[in-house]
Amino acid sequence: MKIFKQLRHNWTKEEIEKIYNQPLLELIFQASSIHREWHNPREIQVSTLLSIKTGGCPEDCSYCGQAARYHTNIKVQALLPTATVLAHAKKAKESGSSRFCMAAAWREVRDNKDFDRVIEMVKGVKNLGLEVCCTLGMITEEQAIRLQEAGLYAYNHNLDTSENYYDEIISTRKFDHRIKTIENVRKAGITVCSGGIIGLGETHKDRISMLLTLATMEKHPESVPINALARVKGTPLENNPKVDIWEMVRIIATARIVMPASVVRLSAGRIEMSETEQAWCFMAGANSIFTGERETLLVTPNPGVSEDMQMFQNLGLIPMKKKEKESTTCQH
Repeated sequence: MKIFKQLRHNWTKEEIEKIYNQPLLELIFQASSIHREWHNPREIQVSTLLSIKTGGCPEDCSYCGQAARYHTNIKVQALLPTATVLAHAKKAKESGSSRFCMAAAWREVRDNKDFDRVIEMVKGVKNLGLEVCCTLGMITEEQAIRLQEAGLYAYNHNLDTSENYYDEIISTRKFDHRIKTIENVRKAGITVCSGGIIGLGETHKDRISMLLTLATMEKHPESVPINALARVKGTPLENNPKVDIWEMVRIIATARIVMPASVVRLSAGRIEMSETEQAWCFMAGANSIFTGERETLLVTPNPGVSEDMQMFQNLGLIPMKKKEKESTTCQH
């Protein structure tokens, strides 16, 4: 078996397809071996995600309960006060999180007082000694520079699915808009967090195509979230079948092989996974989770801190510490 010692950005669809379609246990073994070459297999980065502005979004993403056009149980909530956000961040740090992510249900960032407040939140969370991440929708290069200067470490903007399948899921923006935002983030010197969702009705070829887009970027996303569709009542995809655990393991393993240096995040859908199923995801190369005290993962349920810490103890895992030398990259 070939262990990749260097990052590659010239993957072909055929190569990724061949990796993805291997017998599952062989695929897991390869991914696990590569994971150990590039990472400490015991360390899992613990991140906390807070929805700082909830619901009322003008987009029509078929999976999202925050879209204003769908009738869901999610309550619209204006941008939280800065003090409230910082209190959540402090609690997250005390619970073992090294990264704090702030999410706002916006189509795009507008240069207004709300954005000014987000800038203050970023500064405040950074001063607590946490890596700061935001997901605020589409942003311009100038807005990204403002966030970087405030101390933003990472920006999340998922591809969601393949370019071919994208229009089946979202009609209010284009796949190219996603790519443009990621480019703007890169230009500003912020690390990129970008992955996708499985269980949207896409084919295996769509999943492979999504990974190909990520793995052939000039620089791989530092963080690649893999989400299992959280079926939200009232959305067009509420009756989609639950994602099979082996499908999740297969895409995590493939992501780990083609983007060996990236942190692969086991994201939405974890609430429906047993500890055993999560262990398979870690074995396949996932090395980050979102946790929180009944905090929500973009308003879908997420396991609590005590459950996760018990799981870590059972599996012999430890929370990854914030890397000090990386934390200075956003200060220049």
